[in-house]
Amino acid sequence: MNRPIRAAVLTSSDRCAAGQSEDLSGPAVAAMLRERLGAQILSSVCVPDDLAALEAKFREWIAADVDLIVSTGGTGLSARDVTPEAALRVIERAHPGLMELARARTGAANAKAYLSRGVAGAAGRTLIVTLPGSPKGATEQLAAIAELLPHAVGVLRGESSAH
Repeated sequence: MNRPIRAAVLTSSDRCAAGQSEDLSGPAVAAMLRERLGAQILSSVCVPDDLAALEAKFREWIAADVDLIVSTGGTGLSARDVTPEAALRVIERAHPGLMELARARTGAANAKAYLSRGVAGAAGRTLIVTLPGSPKGATEQLAAIAELLPHAVGVLRGESSAH
């Protein structure tokens, strides 16, 4: 990598966005990105579980040429869990293998990992990964794929070959 990964962390939570609860997952994800990948965290925000708000934030960061967007929250089964749908509105090339690997590696210890509907893919030169909302689920799934992220970002930047 020619430069550190420039990352942004998006937490999807009605309660956090309304100031009714503290965001624990976003800071945990940001810390892991810094510690494991040496990433530079450009922004970390909490928005409501709202399709338009999530899509707008994804688009804002894609336009700012962020290398990696990691979201936490909104990947479950409730009607308000719309992060995968928002991500899929902006992802141009889906990469289901990343989240398949995350679920397989974490699901061995906790079958509830398979309830996450997280998605991953590329929009322009930005890699998007959507993780569960609990700090434990988010960090475990991120840890499960962390080793692949520098190479994936390098490929999207044109710094590494795809093979």
